[in-house]
Amino acid sequence: MTTDASTDSLSALPALDDLPGHFIRRLQQIAVALFMDELKDWNLTPVQYAALNAAARMPDIEQGALARAIGFDTSTTGGVVDRLERQGLLLRKPSPSDRRVRLLGITEAGRALLDQVGPAIATVQERILAPLPIEERPLFLRMLRTLVEANNELSRAPRELPDGR
Repeated sequence: MTTDASTDSLSALPALDDLPGHFIRRLQQIAVALFMDELKDWNLTPVQYAALNAAARMPDIEQGALARAIGFDTSTTGGVVDRLERQGLLLRKPSPSDRRVRLLGITEAGRALLDQVGPAIATVQERILAPLPIEERPLFLRMLRTLVEANNELSRAPRELPDGR
């Protein structure tokens, strides 16, 4: 049984459909589901793909810089790198300037995997954007980028590209 006080407080609650955060969370769930569906044959997660992609684009990157480049915390990234190294997709090597620092490099197997999954990654992106008219997709992406970049520092793991890359 509801009281007048609980009815009043309920009417002050915003509907989930009025909250952008609700839709962003749902879209992230959908994006992960589409990724896992398209890449099921490769046993690759979105974070593993991001780490491989960044390592391929930024050779000899330090692990902490990799974490910042993909917007993930260092402990999660460490586990991801460990798994990718065990699978022979990434390798760690000592920095020539500081032996305490390990640099990450993508292996030939890692590059081959990126080449293999390229069409599936493109399909994921297409499936995510498919409900939008083609002419609205660039605007949607610009708006997403604006929101993410403007709020980057509020993230648990702000994204930062090393050396301006």
